[in-house]
Amino acid sequence: MKFGTKMMIAFIVMLALAFGIGGSVLIAASTGGSLDQLQEVSVGSHRLILLTLSAVSEATQAGRQGGEYEELVSALARLETQGGHNWLALRLSDSDGVIYVSREAGAFGGNLVANSASDQALFSDGLVDSVTGDQFAVLTFYSDARGYLLQIAGQFEFGPQALFLESLYDLSPVFLGRQSQQVIFQRLFVALIALGAALSWLLSFWMTLPLRRLSRVTRTIASGDLSCRATLSGKDEIGVLAADFNNMTDRLEHNINEMKDTMRRQEEFMGGFAHELKTPLTSIIGYADLLRGHTLSDSDKRDAANYIFLEGRRLEVLSLKLLDLIVLKKRDFTFLPISMSHIVLDAARLVRPVLEKRNVKLVYDCDESSCNLEPDLFMSLLLNLIDNARKAIDDGGTISISSRARNGVCVLRLTDNGRGIPDDELNKIKDAFYRVDKSRSRAQGGVGLGLRLCDEIAALHGGEISFESQLGKGTTVTISLEEVGSEAGVGIKNRGFQ
Repeated sequence: MKFGTKMMIAFIVMLALAFGIGGSVLIAASTGGSLDQLQEVSVGSHRLILLTLSAVSEATQAGRQGGEYEELVSALARLETQGGHNWLALRLSDSDGVIYVSREAGAFGGNLVANSASDQALFSDGLVDSVTGDQFAVLTFYSDARGYLLQIAGQFEFGPQALFLESLYDLSPVFLGRQSQQVIFQRLFVALIALGAALSWLLSFWMTLPLRRLSRVTRTIASGDLSCRATLSGKDEIGVLAADFNNMTDRLEHNINEMKDTMRRQEEFMGGFAHELKTPLTSIIGYADLLRGHTLSDSDKRDAANYIFLEGRRLEVLSLKLLDLIVLKKRDFTFLPISMSHIVLDAARLVRPVLEKRNVKLVYDCDESSCNLEPDLFMSLLLNLIDNARKAIDDGGTISISSRARNGVCVLRLTDNGRGIPDDELNKIKDAFYRVDKSRSRAQGGVGLGLRLCDEIAALHGGEISFESQLGKGTTVTISLEEVGSEAGVGIKNRGFQ
């Protein structure tokens, strides 16, 4: 279903609910007001009749003898014959039964006895039981013969006893008026929904027009035309969406251009990498063939063998680093809780001979925090970082390693006082085969894979690695890992070797 159709349906539903609920409430309020007004008038009429009967009762001063109720019956009969009243029927009763029922109720007017069911068909029995003192009892009910009726019951004193007067009032005009209002409302409802449907269709068409234009632009871009842009039609949400879409398209076009540039550089790399492999292999094959097929002096033999050895070591380093890069694609390694101070100490022992040859000092200050580590991979990370720091330091420099656990996070820092890295190179040093100093790295056996491996190892451990550097002052590498516990003790403090 299209968005415009959904908008139209939603508008129609909201309009129907609002108009339907509002109209129903209005009709109900009007009907309730009319009923309240009619009930108030009926109660006043009933009170007037009771006052009349009370006056007759006081005038007669009757005792309980044979004709004691005749004056009351005569008074009620006169009230009915006078006309101009708004009641349908009257009924007078005492504790022994009905005394008088008006003709409208089927009684024999003026008779003192009217107890048959047909004589009292309109009245609802039992209402007089709810009368208390001067309070009236009121009942609204439906009669098949006369429709909706209002029955009011009250009492008055007749000598030593209480008599009950009940009156009936017709409520049908109020409910007929409600039915008439409902018919009018239904017709208006249908007309309003039809008009609302037409207006909502026009409104949804107008509101979704920018979206349709944006959709066409999207299809054009998907076909390959990255220069196409959406038209900015305002500052509302759709206008903001169009602006954001244009910004996204600009970024997409920029990224695609960068990808093309990256592909170009990768092609250039393939040629350079092939040369990295071809040059030492050619030299090894040539010197090996020279040793095999020619008679050489001892000095030449040593030079050839030394060259073969050095180039072979360089190929070994290159192949091992490539293998590590491929293996790191796996994620099913076994992690163990290992003390950071212990693994740093093991790494320091491994690199000590190499650092001593360059007169580089290594110091470390680690607490006993433990992290979940894969020993071999994390050791490779440390050795790569130390080796990079060594290459960046001239003779007589210092490498510092420290680790601290704070709030469940273990932070490992490695700092050197070497040459540093330019700011524009920091965002590239993690790229595979990237070298800041090409000539120096090649001379020292680097292939530009170390920091890429370090970044992948840190990510494998659920951590991250970051770099800070200043030219001429050195570089700081920070690794953040989740701590799993701490051992007792103060760790390895201020240890080092020259």
